[in-house]
Amino acid sequence: MFDTLSDRLGGILDKLKRRGALTEADVGEAMREVRRALIEADVALDVVRAFIDRVKARAVGVEVIKSVTPGQMVVKIVHDELVATLGSDADPIDLNAPAPVAILMVGLQGSGKTTSTAKIAKRLTERAKRKVLMASLDTRRPAAMEQLATLGTQVDVATLPIVAGQSAVQIAKRAIEAAKLGGYDVVMLDTAGRVTLDEALMAEVAEVKASTGPHEVLLVADSLTGQDAVNTAKAFDERVGLTGIVLTRADGDGRGGAALSMRAVTGKPIKLLGTGEKMDALEDFDPQRVAGRILGMGDVVALVEKAAEAIDLEKAKITAERMRKGTFDLEDLRGQLEQMAKMGGLGGLMGLLPGVAKFKNQIASANLDDKVFKRQIAIIGSMTAKERSHPKLLDASRKRRIAAGSGTKVEDINRLLKMHRQMADVMKAMGGKAGKRGPLAGLAGMMGFGGGAPSPEMLQDMAEKMGGMPGGGSLPPNFPGLPGGLPGGLPAKFPGGLPGLPKGLPGLGGPTKKK
Repeated sequence: MFDTLSDRLGGILDKLKRRGALTEADVGEAMREVRRALIEADVALDVVRAFIDRVKARAVGVEVIKSVTPGQMVVKIVHDELVATLGSDADPIDLNAPAPVAILMVGLQGSGKTTSTAKIAKRLTERAKRKVLMASLDTRRPAAMEQLATLGTQVDVATLPIVAGQSAVQIAKRAIEAAKLGGYDVVMLDTAGRVTLDEALMAEVAEVKASTGPHEVLLVADSLTGQDAVNTAKAFDERVGLTGIVLTRADGDGRGGAALSMRAVTGKPIKLLGTGEKMDALEDFDPQRVAGRILGMGDVVALVEKAAEAIDLEKAKITAERMRKGTFDLEDLRGQLEQMAKMGGLGGLMGLLPGVAKFKNQIASANLDDKVFKRQIAIIGSMTAKERSHPKLLDASRKRRIAAGSGTKVEDINRLLKMHRQMADVMKAMGGKAGKRGPLAGLAGMMGFGGGAPSPEMLQDMAEKMGGMPGGGSLPPNFPGLPGGLPGGLPAKFPGGLPGLPKGLPGLGGPTKKK
């Protein structure tokens, strides 16, 4: 969602960082370009004016003049003001209320309200360990209640039984009563939507709110609608009173203006971002992290969270021990590829690293996507258990059979086997070090991440070793490489590091420093 804005701001601020000293004219010119970039990103004009005024007031002041690196200081000021515009602090869903905590979901039709209801219910069930009941109050849209029931089955969350002929208020009251009797911690009320705002919609939502007294009233808004989403939020807040916003389709090609305008215009925090169609594609909205992404600073916390969710620590320890002994087979390799795919693939992970966002097009051209992992996993899945344990058995006839079974070519199988041999050799040579670095370290090291920043040649080689994509594709010759290491190490809640992440990312692949 923020790609275009990130590219524009990154280019503007890079010019400032390259200058040894800044004049007021330099700052003024840069702020005019920033203003133009924000307006093109569909940020509300009042928000743009206030933002530029605050940045200019600080950027031409004493704190920049006395700074050793004025350009870097201006970048910090822009970052700080972006954070302030987005809301300063993360504001997650509040469950601090007597059970059952009622959460009222409101919004226009087509904004993703029902799907977001199921995503939040899944999140509260798995992360917050709460017992959740969902209820559809949409008596107008055909099959709306059946849709929520289907999603409930999919995410393993209970839904209120459907009783024909009841009004939205009657269903809401029945849901609250059922939640009390069933010992539920949270009850989620999915209200009806309309294509446009109208009095009937607002009256129904207001009546449901008055009868249930929800602890949270969350507006689900589509980020692709830009300023219309901001206008919708204002209308719902004035009539119903919102406590927060869920912004959907953040993975789309929206220009980011809605996110930057929402908090400033409505005063209501964005609590969650919908980042895809899958039921786990939901992220907490943290202004610090979002501002970092916009300015190309990466999001290390999101990287760590993905690792924590995807990596099975027990399996990681077993695989690390096998690596240490030099018995790394194709079954182990499949486990590593599956873990990397769960974490978003190499392309997804690189997007969270500081300084890498500006090179996303070059990374994409290297074909580091999920299809590569899926192809490699399919090849290994088409082998017998004996072949996975003893790759030397794979002669020409076996390779043809595997290629037919996995929908690939013999050349793809040869690339996979070459990658496995190189990785196994690295593990054998490393000996005891493999166990310390974690199971993904060998894969990363073999691909060029072991000592820090991979070069453009390493990235290209990585794509070729993993099979690439039909048609090939190469990195531009001026690709400057990737940054080595992540500053700051791991948050305190991961004191022992995470087995399975490459040691080339300091703080993620081994123990953190003692404080």
